[in-house]
Amino acid sequence: MTELKELLRKLAEAHGVSGYEGEIRNIIAVELNEYVDEIKIDRLGNLIATKRGKGKKPSVMIAAHIDEIGFMVKHISDEGFIFFSTIGGWFEQTLLNQRVIVHAERDRGGLYGVIGSKPAHVMKKEEREKVVKSEDMFIDVGARSKGEVEGMGISIGTPVTIDRHLVELANERTTCKAFDNRSGVAVMIEAVKRIGIDTEFEFEVYAVGTVQEEVGLKGARTAAYALSPDLAIATDVNVAGGHPGIEKKDTPVEVEKGPVITVSDASGRGIITPPSVLKWLKETAARYKIDYQLSVADGGTTDATAIHLSKIGIPTGVVGVPTRYIHTPVELLSLRDLDKAAELVARAVEHAGDYFLK
Repeated sequence: MTELKELLRKLAEAHGVSGYEGEIRNIIAVELNEYVDEIKIDRLGNLIATKRGKGKKPSVMIAAHIDEIGFMVKHISDEGFIFFSTIGGWFEQTLLNQRVIVHAERDRGGLYGVIGSKPAHVMKKEEREKVVKSEDMFIDVGARSKGEVEGMGISIGTPVTIDRHLVELANERTTCKAFDNRSGVAVMIEAVKRIGIDTEFEFEVYAVGTVQEEVGLKGARTAAYALSPDLAIATDVNVAGGHPGIEKKDTPVEVEKGPVITVSDASGRGIITPPSVLKWLKETAARYKIDYQLSVADGGTTDATAIHLSKIGIPTGVVGVPTRYIHTPVELLSLRDLDKAAELVARAVEHAGDYFLK
């Protein structure tokens, strides 16, 4: 479990807002180098790691998006304050007073900043009762002028991410930014490491770190089209309840009760998992005594939505890690769920031939 935790730490503490995922790609390439036969980067920026087999079918794609939600510089005031656009789905109340890293020009590295706004002390009563919108926030890097900000290598379009470090909580639970979806990336990496350890593997497996999921499932769409696998599993997070403010009828999924197999998401507008895929995943979990949960969700979706509609259709499932406080800087998960999710994906891939294209 220690190695898995350190892998998650490495991934979650790294930075890669949508469209700028290079740091995450590098980590995945190092982690998978000795476990696969080929690693390449496609035109859009997806990392594709191929584990070759004996050429038998089915081929399986494991997809995990590698981008995180963040920000982008849109304006620098004459006084040196940075106004930003959000990249991905932020709940604006979580942004104020966060510490961030402004990713200046490559040779200058990242710079610390803080998200500020008009102080509550000088707000009128009606202002204090309203939610501060992101358009009324700004990033303060300590500069005195626009010229000083630009001299730091910051310009329009510079990406910005939250500055957080992974910390351990009680009961093997951890919290950090970007568990959506660095936990899914950790599951993908660990699953590939566990696949076919004791036997010569029979068919191809594609481990794909997809880009720009948070802004339109873009990387998954192009990667699935290019690879055209026979089957696919997307690994991602799943909204976990089990805490104040959320009822079981809304989200019965909970932390520490095992990985989540998605039945449908986005009220069916995302993916409705084929019964054959559900049977494959559920029976694999039962065979290896892996506790799991099922999810039917009204909102949210994953790379699976784009993958399963590629070409003539790709049977696709989703294995998720139950995670609290998704799309905030303090996402929380259980390392036990993470471990079991990786085990389920690995064993499912090994048994794919028992269920498909016999």
